[in-house]
Amino acid sequence: MGKVNIIDLSLRDGHQSLAATRMRTRDMIPVLELIDEAGFYSIEMWGGATFDVMHRFLNENPWERIRTVRKYVRETHCQMLLRGQNLVGYRNYSDDVVEKFVHKAVENGISFFRIFDALNDVRNLEVSVKSARKYGAEHVQGSICYVISPVHTLEKYIETAEELSALEVDSIVIKDMAGMLSPHKVYQLVKALKKEVGIPVNVHSHYTSGMATMTMLKAVEAGAEMIDTAMSPWACGTSHPPTESLVYALEELGYSTGVSMDVLMEIRKRLLEVREKYAGYIKMLSTIPDTRVLKFQIPGGMFSNMLSQLEEQNALDRLEEVLEEVPRVQADLGYPPLVTPTSQIVGVQAVLNVLFGRYKMVTKETKDLVRGMYGRTPAPISDEIVRLILKDEKPITVRPADLIEPEFEKARQELIEAGINNPSDEDVLIYALFPSTGLKFLKGEAKEEPFPSVAGDVRGEFEVEIEGRKYMVKVE
Repeated sequence: MGKVNIIDLSLRDGHQSLAATRMRTRDMIPVLELIDEAGFYSIEMWGGATFDVMHRFLNENPWERIRTVRKYVRETHCQMLLRGQNLVGYRNYSDDVVEKFVHKAVENGISFFRIFDALNDVRNLEVSVKSARKYGAEHVQGSICYVISPVHTLEKYIETAEELSALEVDSIVIKDMAGMLSPHKVYQLVKALKKEVGIPVNVHSHYTSGMATMTMLKAVEAGAEMIDTAMSPWACGTSHPPTESLVYALEELGYSTGVSMDVLMEIRKRLLEVREKYAGYIKMLSTIPDTRVLKFQIPGGMFSNMLSQLEEQNALDRLEEVLEEVPRVQADLGYPPLVTPTSQIVGVQAVLNVLFGRYKMVTKETKDLVRGMYGRTPAPISDEIVRLILKDEKPITVRPADLIEPEFEKARQELIEAGINNPSDEDVLIYALFPSTGLKFLKGEAKEEPFPSVAGDVRGEFEVEIEGRKYMVKVE
């Protein structure tokens, strides 16, 4: 039957999905050597929201986590999730910052980069992919964000995969953020990618709708060489299908995973103890499938964010109107995938349209999306919508980062002026990506938050400040 490589997400997307990314590095250490023995192809343990949460809430240096994990994990790939030109932040950064960030990540021990763009605009991946190659990453993976829309056809996905292949990525991941990828659709998509593009395929699907385990089995049947899972203490709900169950099922079906069930059982035992410690972060609803996504096609984090906005406006009775408005806004804005940051842009704008009239109030982020500042949307935005939102202003057509001046040395100088003497490149990157909270951390003013005693004390979303504006996000 062949080999299926297992990528375990417990140390990043698992606890990010269920416990707001709050697992401390010290609680990972006791299980790391076992994880290295298990036989995984890769473990995702950095990137996504970890960089933000660590320095903001845990008073941990994000760079130190890579170094610590690498002391114990020597045989298995250490993997990160990188948001293309956004890195691990919430806007596009200059090319020099992107290259320096990737360089430091490789230098510290990241050997596998999973790189995605919220709009599937491959131009936004070019610098990070080339930098990972330049500095010696062993595996560079390009991502296709999966979304259901009239323009996201098999042909469109193949076109994106061919663009990624032209960047000489080692593999392609189908990245299903909302858990909407069905067994039938994944079989069609993997078959088409294997036939038309031919490079290794990885499938990543959240358990949100309850379909992910079935989806993984059909993906393997169609020829996927890699699948994403999470150990059972950090699996299911809004997380991923359980590692143990899929390894058992695949081995019984005649596939080789190279993963030891005996070691998995010991890892499970230890991670259960860790999960108990973090029980106060885990919301009950995040632990069970949210089948509403099958009807509304809205990721869980986006759904809860819209509920919060409506609650603040005493307008929860208008939820159905907002749910009907979301697909209209998504269509108006060129069918962007509903992943950070575009999920928040579409969701917030849908709420505003319902409460104040269609595009009577437009967020800066919506304007920037229409301007082209996030990249090229999957479908062109109509001239009517462009005029409605931008008035007489014209959208850009170049790669957004082409308009950003070099930022790295400027950030270093600002850091020195702020009282940080002889900042390291890693310090500069913390500040460049997160000027406010990063500076607080570097000055030693950050404190580790206490563990909440009751589930629900800490939400899966958290407040970020971008260019002086604050809003809530839940990131992938």
